[in-house]
Amino acid sequence: MKKTYTRRSFLKGLASISLGSLLTTSFGYTYAKYIEPRRLQIVRHTITSKNIPKSFNGIKILQFSDIHLGLSYDLLQLEQLMVTINNLKPNIILFTGDLMDVPNEYPHPERIPPILQRLQAPLGKYAIYGNHDHGGYGTNIYKQAIEDAGFRLLVNEVDTVSMPDKSYIHICGLDDIMLGNPQYEGTLGQLQPNIFSIAMIHEPDVAVKAAPFPVDLQLSGHSHGGQIQIPFYGPLITPPFGTVYPEGMYEVGDSKMKLYVNRGLGTTRIPFRFLATPEITLFTLQKT
Repeated sequence: MKKTYTRRSFLKGLASISLGSLLTTSFGYTYAKYIEPRRLQIVRHTITSKNIPKSFNGIKILQFSDIHLGLSYDLLQLEQLMVTINNLKPNIILFTGDLMDVPNEYPHPERIPPILQRLQAPLGKYAIYGNHDHGGYGTNIYKQAIEDAGFRLLVNEVDTVSMPDKSYIHICGLDDIMLGNPQYEGTLGQLQPNIFSIAMIHEPDVAVKAAPFPVDLQLSGHSHGGQIQIPFYGPLITPPFGTVYPEGMYEVGDSKMKLYVNRGLGTTRIPFRFLATPEITLFTLQKT
């Protein structure tokens, strides 16, 4: 049988060859393994909505994601990250999953909470499960680490962040899509159309399921921005549920729900990043 090739498969094959050639050069290999994974971009966005209370004008929300401790990201980098985040003075800190690459193989999980405890956020620190947090028999290992660090772990839950004038917003978190038990209706169904709501969902592509609910902003990670990108082509490989929305800001559905996909900090499977710089994201709320 004659095998046919689409333009996309041809480009993907060509990109793979080009990447292989790049990474086999001394500079390409060094940059992708040792330089870009240790870079850090601080991405800033202003989120505007009529649902944001006046008392939340100027509130700063910091998102970080996908650390994958154990493969190429170490505790020294984590300590340096804490300093960087605290210097930004966020009011709320959100971690969107994948703390350890393989939790049951990570040698020192007890050393993680004292480092994460250093994060300061007067209105709260929240976290959700990623697929790697459940994987590697890590469900309880991750739960203990993140809660010992002072984070509220949201598993199909909605929490209220309030101001002294009794105005408030909602922050909710779904269990991981791939290895958990997410409850869309039971969680997102609690949100109210006139109350500003943030949904933390590790895998970005399920935004199509979140958009029909009154979610103003979905925050995700998981895709690492493809981790390796090719100029004029984009991400070479993206994970399941991280293919349609690989990085950055989108509007989804008839409601035009905002979706932001953070590129994360660490690496998984292979210890390389190319044109997918690690990031933390700082959102500033503004009422319209």
